[in-house]
Amino acid sequence: MAGVADCMVKRRKEHGITQSALAEKSGVSLGSIRRFEQSHEISFGSLVNIAFALHCERDFDALFAQPYYATIDDVTAAARRNGGRA
Repeated sequence: MAGVADCMVKRRKEHGITQSALAEKSGVSLGSIRRFEQSHEISFGSLVNIAFALHCERDFDALFAQPYYATIDDVTAAARRNGGRA
């Protein structure tokens, strides 16, 4: 979560907005934003609201997007299922 919080702070600063402005724009309390930036704690719903406010909603598309392969056999089996692409 620390890495996610750090990325959010960086994006917030790239947009040139304060914590207060982000709170207003996202509907997430200022206290929650401060807590996330300092102790990396936030609810998933609040994180999603912040992502939308910072125009980062597409970043969620990457969550769990990559398949998990435990062995090379899993890779080849997936490739067969997908017409040659793993």
